[in-house]
Amino acid sequence: MPQPLSFQLTLYPQPVLRKVAEPIRAFDAELAATVRAMFDLMYESKGVGLAAPQVGLRQRILVLNETGDPAQVEHEIALVNPSILERYGQTTQYEEGCLSFPGIYAEISRPERVKVRASGVDGVESVREYEGFVSRIVQHEYDHLEGVLLVDRMSAADRLRHKVALEELKARYQRATAAGGR
Repeated sequence: MPQPLSFQLTLYPQPVLRKVAEPIRAFDAELAATVRAMFDLMYESKGVGLAAPQVGLRQRILVLNETGDPAQVEHEIALVNPSILERYGQTTQYEEGCLSFPGIYAEISRPERVKVRASGVDGVESVREYEGFVSRIVQHEYDHLEGVLLVDRMSAADRLRHKVALEELKARYQRATAAGGR
């Protein structure tokens, strides 16, 4: 029996976070295992969403559960090869965090609604509309698939406020790279 997949979080400024993710071509057991492992890491990290680049994969996969509660599987959403067709509704600001930027939060403006075309893990494509908090999570995780990060959406004031923490993440990455880690 194959071992279940296990991932670690990819932290800023690792280069994979800046790459545009590649489409999934095979809807198979490996994809299902990847999605399950992403959900597991998301829950373990106390998150509500996770994109494949955040686990070091250049794949167009995002997972979310607005409750962040692994017992509430009915709220799990996995989007494979998503494409945002439309962003609409009132633009609102809300404090967002990101598992790739531990401890850093910023007010981010996003439209309240989004229309998305995506496939499920089974390969069946559909168009869905999301609103409110779920829409915000989808847009945040979709940004990761496009190489857009929380720091790119922050105001100049938030970047300044988090300058020390951002520099520490960069220094940690440089130390890990120098030591041969990721």
